[in-house]
Amino acid sequence: MDSGLEMKFCRFDGELNVTDGVKIEGYASLFGACDQGGDVVQKGAYAASLKTLEADKRRVKMLWQHDATQPIGIWDEVREDARGLYVKGRLLESVGRAKEAVALIEAGAIDGLSIGYRTLKATMNDKGQRLLTELELWEVSLVTFPMLPSARVGAKGDSLTGETLRELAAIFDDARQEMARD
Repeated sequence: MDSGLEMKFCRFDGELNVTDGVKIEGYASLFGACDQGGDVVQKGAYAASLKTLEADKRRVKMLWQHDATQPIGIWDEVREDARGLYVKGRLLESVGRAKEAVALIEAGAIDGLSIGYRTLKATMNDKGQRLLTELELWEVSLVTFPMLPSARVGAKGDSLTGETLRELAAIFDDARQEMARD
């Protein structure tokens, strides 16, 4: 039976950080950015879902590689801001896979976040992109292969330098130019 669950993968340079060995934070989704699947999440797309989860006293799940049998931590904060879907949470040290995740992130072997969701409302634009306007967010996973391959996450101690910010700006400029050609 098809549950309607979709997944989008993102990596962001210096945006997912591991601190104190177990705390992580970053952006799981950026508004207005076209992914490799041709989808663009619009600002406010998560608002109703987050409100419902809060009212029902439920949380967005933190999974390993979208595997529902492998929760690895807890998202303490999941919110929309002007930039995208911000997440902050803790990898649980008592979970073996979470210990592995910390080591893999710090080594640079795992550098992605991915959202698992169901599309509730979407439209197509004149470029053939699907504009996602309302999503039911189910989970945010740590993943190996993100949808935005031109960016990467940072590990413990990484910080955004002027050079890193210039590299990010160049990546986004290239993406905008590519989108304009379509």
